[in-house]
Order: sequence, then structure tokens, then C-alpha cells
Amino acid sequence: MNITDIRIRKIEALGKMKAIVSVTFDDMFVVHDMKVIEGQSGLFIAMPSRKTPSGEYKDIAHPINSETRELIQQRILQEYESMPDDMKDNKVESVE
Repeated sequence: MNITDIRIRKIEALGKMKAIVSVTFDDMFVVHDMKVIEGQSGLFIAMPSRKTPSGEYKDIAHPINSETRELIQQRILQEYESMPDDMKDNKVESVE
């Protein structure tokens, strides 16, 4: 499975959420609403989630193992950190 497209929309508002991300896999499957969050130990990726009736958040889509999560997070954060500050939308094509 290859990441073939990453689209990042930076968020201007103050707060911990820094961007909303869409990732396409193998030019066939896209996952929207991943979030770049600023945590206590740096940036990390939050998977798309929804609030349950009990008030907790559950991921809608997520990697099955930690290696895949790390791969996705590394690619997204690499692209996020390489974006100029004034860019609002960025499209990144895979070169793999």
C-alpha cells in the first residue's frame, strides 16, 4: 500500500489543531479528516473520529498496526513541516 496523494489544509485559528489532512492510498482509497495536532511532545496525527452517545471519541478509520500508523504519520508531518506558512492548501504527489 502506497500513499499516492496528501492534501493539507492549515488551520489559522489558535489552538492545538494545526491542519486537516486527506490521504489517498494507491490512487483508489481516500481517508479525509485526519488532523495534525500539537501535543506536549510535538506534532502528531489524529485519525478521523466521531463522538459516541456516551461522549467519548472513537476512530472511524485507523491503521491496524503501529508500523503503518508511524509510516502515515511520518509522511504527513514531513509534508506539513515543508509547507510555507502562507499556504492554505497543498497537494503532494507521491514519487514512489
